[in-house]
Amino acid sequence: MHKMVVYKILQNCVLVSLLLFSALSGSVHAERIKDLVTIQGIRSNQVVGYGLVVGLDGTGDQTMQTPFTVQSINNMLGQMGVNLPPGGPVLQLRNIAAVMITASLPPFARPGQTIDVTVSSMGNARSLRGGTLLMTPLKGADGQVYAMAQGNLLVGGVGATSAGGGSSAVVNHLLAGRISAGATIERAVETPFGQGSHIELELGTSDFTTVRRIVEVINRNFAKDTAIALDGRVIRVQAPTGSDERVIFLSQIESLDVSPAQTMAKVIINARTGSVVMNQLVTLENSAVAHGNLSVIISSEPVISQPGAFSPQGQTVQAERAQVEIRSDEGELVLLRNSASLGDVVKALNSIGATPQDLLSILQAMKAAGSLRAELEII
Repeated sequence: MHKMVVYKILQNCVLVSLLLFSALSGSVHAERIKDLVTIQGIRSNQVVGYGLVVGLDGTGDQTMQTPFTVQSINNMLGQMGVNLPPGGPVLQLRNIAAVMITASLPPFARPGQTIDVTVSSMGNARSLRGGTLLMTPLKGADGQVYAMAQGNLLVGGVGATSAGGGSSAVVNHLLAGRISAGATIERAVETPFGQGSHIELELGTSDFTTVRRIVEVINRNFAKDTAIALDGRVIRVQAPTGSDERVIFLSQIESLDVSPAQTMAKVIINARTGSVVMNQLVTLENSAVAHGNLSVIISSEPVISQPGAFSPQGQTVQAERAQVEIRSDEGELVLLRNSASLGDVVKALNSIGATPQDLLSILQAMKAAGSLRAELEII
């Protein structure tokens, strides 16, 4: 009997411990350092080029209106030994289009590797579907050629036009396409990965608490003072000098788990679309809000005036009767009580009966009154 009681007590203690552990684990959200920081100097580089797409089915540039397309054709033909007579007829081609090519060189990219490119029309072509990009050099910000692009375009849209050209239908976008592995890297971009005795980790968003926690985790798993915080975003880490040891060291750091600090309460407002987005930390203080609408209604109706019996020479006259009415739908003063969760905030704002566009001015006024406990950002 005594053993049974002890067993029940132990069983209950284990159950309580599991419940506490699950509650704590649910409230603490750990993320990998790899998902929170980037390594300084390890970044992608943008390249861009200008070229021609050929093989279009009559949907290319109208060369009479795009002189740069004609000039590009003449230059290309001249490089291939085809010289057009000067002063000859202006080329009127419909199966060629001038385009811009953009791509991104990944970190540690080496000559011979391939990357994807995006091809976008810059003239008045109707569609790039079915076109082929001719060999185009891609240059970086320093003017050096880093890749060469060429290949068949894949356009996600579809378009159709009637025989007379009176009506057309378009699905998705036809003036931009993509070439998978469409560019070959010709020049490598040097990175400072193996230089110096330390590396610097850069947090995506400045946060002193998260930086402190990352430093503590790194120093706990490695030697003391391995990592030091430079500011609210950058962490300096002592790293091995050998390339192989440094790769292993960074791999171990990236796999460490850190519980980032909670972000500040924020409300994002898009003034153009009327969109309002809040995070879970937004709260409200006690406040009173009145919401009312003012509308002006102008209407008119025709009025027919018939001649009287004693006015045989009178004529029938049509006139307009105008009516102007101003309506003011005054809203009642609504009390918004202290709200401790995002759901309460949403219910409180819905109780006002305002549209998303009206919430723009209401939230601004609540922020000015000190009732909205959040940072208000308008984009």
